[in-house]
Amino acid sequence: MPVKPRTLPPAARALLAVLLVACPALAAGCAVRVPPAPRITMSPASGAAAVPPDAGLVVRAEGGRLTSVLAFAGRDPVPGAFDPAHTVWRSSWTLRPGTQHVVNAVATGPQSVTAQVAGRFRTLTPRHELAVASVVPSDGETVGVGMPVIMTFTGPVEDRAAVERALEVRGPAEGAWHWASSTQVVYRPRKWWPAGGEVRVTAHLAGVRAAPGTYGSADRTVAFTVGRAMVSTVDTRTHQMVVRQDGKPAQHIPISAGRATTREYTTTSGIHLTMDKGNPVRMVSPGRRKGDPGYYDKLIDYAVRISNSGEYVHALDNVWAQGRANVSHGCVNVRPDQARWFYDHALRGDPVIVTGTTRELEWNNGWGYWQLSWPRWLAGSALRHEGATTPSAAS
Repeated sequence: MPVKPRTLPPAARALLAVLLVACPALAAGCAVRVPPAPRITMSPASGAAAVPPDAGLVVRAEGGRLTSVLAFAGRDPVPGAFDPAHTVWRSSWTLRPGTQHVVNAVATGPQSVTAQVAGRFRTLTPRHELAVASVVPSDGETVGVGMPVIMTFTGPVEDRAAVERALEVRGPAEGAWHWASSTQVVYRPRKWWPAGGEVRVTAHLAGVRAAPGTYGSADRTVAFTVGRAMVSTVDTRTHQMVVRQDGKPAQHIPISAGRATTREYTTTSGIHLTMDKGNPVRMVSPGRRKGDPGYYDKLIDYAVRISNSGEYVHALDNVWAQGRANVSHGCVNVRPDQARWFYDHALRGDPVIVTGTTRELEWNNGWGYWQLSWPRWLAGSALRHEGATTPSAAS
């Protein structure tokens, strides 16, 4: 009895037609070719130990595009970014020293063929560590428009460019870092901060090689807000101080400045910043003992410091001199009620611009950083010397 040919279902016939078009010799045993999976590599290699943390982490894909890279230092994510082609992923900053790192990466190739790798490595434990000892201003502080960022380290920095490259400033104004010493670096905007601006400073210090055998131990972040623009001008010749808030006069204050009989008793001319304040502040004559000519030891009310050489804007009840004569030991003294107003309204970083004396404020006397022109300020950046760019820029 003849066998009736079996009829394929419509869906099977359609699939067979597609296969015959793709491979005409299918009936003769033609194999369907599957493209190779992408190859993923990472540096440092999985299993590596005592890895220098300043090299960072790099993940690469050959024959495909990276679709996912997850890296952790202990329990904390390691930030990074892909290149435009998504064939390379790099960590944004150096790696945390003395820490186990875990990496998982996925890549996709032609015809959606995927590959996945997982690896781990440990960074070295440095012989010496460097940390951020202090940052001014404080986290969450509201400051004046002239406020610098002053970062002090626990030890000297030999590779200043490497450390400066790890300092990130997100804010509303162009600025730059300037090294005041081997242990301190200062950030200043080119012009006053805009009133109401938000600034975030992060020292991505963990894993930065600051000197042979010395690496940064941890990151540090400080965020602050710029308050209203309060700028005071003091003319020692006319004995007047004008305080402006957001460009409008808020107070006209008669003053008495330094008597200028000695350099010590001469108020410094220049762009000062308010640094701190106290009520009262004990003021003692420097370099003199009790009984010496010119010796004093007094408690002074409503005192706002504007330099490291003993200058304050403060209260003093010598109204006869204020607005008429300079008779102080170098401070700017004002009527008690007006001193209290200034004290109550002053924020750290408010500019106080003094003119009319023969003694110039040194750039490193207190926060006299605005005494340097912008080109001179830039000259103090380690990155400017090597032609590198800095992440410290307006966002």
